[in-house]
Amino acid sequence: MSSIRTRLFIILIAATTLIWLFATAWIYLDTKRQLQHVLDTRLMEAARMVGSLVTSGEIALSARAGEAPASIPLPEPTHVGYERQLSCQIWSFDGRLIGRSSGAPEAALSNETSGFSEQEVGGEPWRVYAFADRDRGIRVLVGDRLGLRDRLVTDLVRGLVLPAIVVVPLLAFLIWASVGSGLRPLRRLTQGLKARGPEDLSPVSVGNPPSEIRPVVDALNGLFGKFAAAREHERSFTAFAAHELRTPLAGLRTQVQVALAARDPEIREGAMRQTLVAVDRTSRLVRQLLAMSELDAVPDEGEPQDIVVGRAIEDIAASLRTSHTDVGVEIDPALHHTTIRMNRELFHLAVRNLHENAVQHSPAGGRVRWVLDSSASPPVIAVEDEGPGIPEDEIGQVTDRFFRGRHRSPVGSGLGLAIVDAALRRAKASFVLHNRQGRSGVRVGFGIDVATG
Repeated sequence: MSSIRTRLFIILIAATTLIWLFATAWIYLDTKRQLQHVLDTRLMEAARMVGSLVTSGEIALSARAGEAPASIPLPEPTHVGYERQLSCQIWSFDGRLIGRSSGAPEAALSNETSGFSEQEVGGEPWRVYAFADRDRGIRVLVGDRLGLRDRLVTDLVRGLVLPAIVVVPLLAFLIWASVGSGLRPLRRLTQGLKARGPEDLSPVSVGNPPSEIRPVVDALNGLFGKFAAAREHERSFTAFAAHELRTPLAGLRTQVQVALAARDPEIREGAMRQTLVAVDRTSRLVRQLLAMSELDAVPDEGEPQDIVVGRAIEDIAASLRTSHTDVGVEIDPALHHTTIRMNRELFHLAVRNLHENAVQHSPAGGRVRWVLDSSASPPVIAVEDEGPGIPEDEIGQVTDRFFRGRHRSPVGSGLGLAIVDAALRRAKASFVLHNRQGRSGVRVGFGIDVATG
């Protein structure tokens, strides 16, 4: 059942029907109980009335055996047909029928001396009240058929059920129309979304939506906003990437053409060196673009692992030692006794780009130092270079993608620190960056809980 309208209609009709049936059953049981009480009271009143008539002498009873029983008048009935069911008998204590009402059976209605009883007379169940007058030696029996009582209750219930046959279809129509009216804002929302083009990411507007639909509208508008931002980011990322790749590729082509055309070995060797620089820059840019794309595609932080920081940094530094061999690397011995719990891929991305960035900005003969600052909270694992540092007005922009400041590296693309920042945010680690105090260079790293020992 895929239609909300149909589902609500069935639920409401089923609930209404169940309530109606429950109410009918309740009324039936309560009415039967009250009707029993009313009719039992009527039997008692009729018995006492007949007894009083006998006492006052208004009913002449047959005194001798063999005489026909006296005729007993009964009160006017309040229910149509009830007069044919209410019967009265007067019996002497010696077992003679000395009076009865019109239509009353000749057989005794009850063998009880007094009180209520249910007897079967002539194959039918009767409800009988017995009243004994010991002074006159008579018993007055007044009863009616139980079938009549059941018929009275049945007629009452039928009076409730028959209107339902007419009302339920009308109620079903009203429920169907009401549900449709209540879902009209949802239909307007659906029609508005269907009418949109693929480029239309403007906020959805359905007037003043009900409180149940407003969260859906807000969620859709939030999703459209995020999608528009992501699409704009993707476009700018693609444009920047294309621009950054175009420059080294054009330089690479130029240097290869120079090398092919040069007759002088020194010119050819210089062109080949520049070609190698262009290849390094292009490969680094491609690697960073892939890393950034991977970070954007994977939303979670991944499975964390225990990492010995000093050993991991040594491995990463060794893999990058093929170029810039004139820059020394120093690792704080405390890092060899430091263990962090972090996703290994995110750690590798952050440390590799931090190290590569520090080496690129350090002068020839300079040193890159990895240190552990245990005084910070949480402890900071950072790399220090001996480069020119970052102008204060650019520190807030260094994590923007493709941002290259005034002290840019010749082979840089403006993605290194952006990758570091994205990887650390994914790993829920803090990004730390500031210029070194008292000397040139930058300290950049991340804060994360560590275990030493």
